[in-house]
Parts: sequence; structure tokens; C-alpha cells
Amino acid sequence: MKKLILAAGLMMFALTSGVQAQEVNEQNPYELVKDVATQTFDRIKDNRDAIKADPEMLRTIMEEELVPHIDYQFAAFMVLGKHFKSVPKDKLGDYVSTFRKYLVTTYASAMGYYDNQKVLFEPETEFEDKKSVTVRAVIKDPSRPDIKIAFKVRKDGRTNQWKAYDMVAEGISMLNSKRSEFESILRQDGIDEVIAIMQDKISQPVELKDLGSEEDAA
Repeated sequence: MKKLILAAGLMMFALTSGVQAQEVNEQNPYELVKDVATQTFDRIKDNRDAIKADPEMLRTIMEEELVPHIDYQFAAFMVLGKHFKSVPKDKLGDYVSTFRKYLVTTYASAMGYYDNQKVLFEPETEFEDKKSVTVRAVIKDPSRPDIKIAFKVRKDGRTNQWKAYDMVAEGISMLNSKRSEFESILRQDGIDEVIAIMQDKISQPVELKDLGSEEDAA
């Protein structure tokens, strides 16, 4: 159940409707999430048959549409938590690079659960004087209960651009979940084992759970 909820949350970036593709507005955290969702969803929809023939195409879509708008370095450091200071500096680059690919794989795998779900976003609130905000929404799926989702987005102090760094689905934070998963491994085996675990996940092929044809989506 936890994996299904997280997968549904990860799909949020690729689920929206009734909006045409547009430039991503990184000056507004709410529009950022909606814009990225629209472009990712449209691309998946337009390439359904190609993806069905080669699911690995989802990695490319995630790499090009999602990752540029995720603060993966900040997220990677958050996952390390208190162990950040104990990780050798010469290992951090490899860890962050691997974490980035791990995110791509996680999002690509989540797209395999796509089945015409809809997302309803809550109205935006004032954010001009904030450094981080939470973008909330509800995933509507006729075959399952509604799932409450929240994306945490932060402003880069240097560029003033907003980027997502965490997703919370039904109270489950992806970063906290990964921190808990890796905590004992970091304590007992160190960063090399964490990198190896992520690399193993990255090496696994993307599988489609339910992805119709372009004709079905028309």
C-alpha cells in the first residue's frame, strides 16, 4: 500500500488536464508544479505507443521534463540527515550524481502506474515573502479512494527560482521514507553501500503497469 501511495504521489507531476503546454514559470511555485505536470503528461500522452514499445523512454522524459525542476542536491543531502557530516567529501559527488539517477528511475517507474487519474489543485496562497511553500492537491481515481498529495517547493536564494524537493502522499514524505530506509545502512555500512543499493535500483528496467495506446487516450 505504501508503495502504491508513493507511486501515485510521484505521478502528480505528470497528471493534470485542460491546460495547454506552456513555458515553466519558476517564479511561482504553484504554477511551477502545474506547468511541469502539464508538459510531462502531454509528452507521455503523445508518446504512448512508443513508450509501450520501449518503457525506457520514460527515463528520458523524466530526465528532460522533471529533473530540471527538482532540487535533487538539496533532497540528496536531506536524505543523509545527521550522517551528512560523516560522509567523506570525495564521496559526496558520486552520491549526489547517483541519487539524481535514482530519482529519474523512481519517477519513471511511477509513471508505469498511469491510468487516466485526475488531479485537483488547491488554490495558491501568498508566497512572495516565503522561502518554501507546500503545493497541495488531491488525486482522483475512480477505482480507488482519493489520495491527498503535497509537494514541498523551495526558493533558490541565488536565482530566486522555485524547485521541488519533496513529496508527501497521505502523510508519507518521500525524503523521510528514504532517510529511514538508508539510516541504518549509513550507520553500519557507510555511503558506499547506499550508493550500491541505488545503483542496483537504477540498473533495473522500467516496467509498465497500465499504459493504454494513443488511440485509447483520444
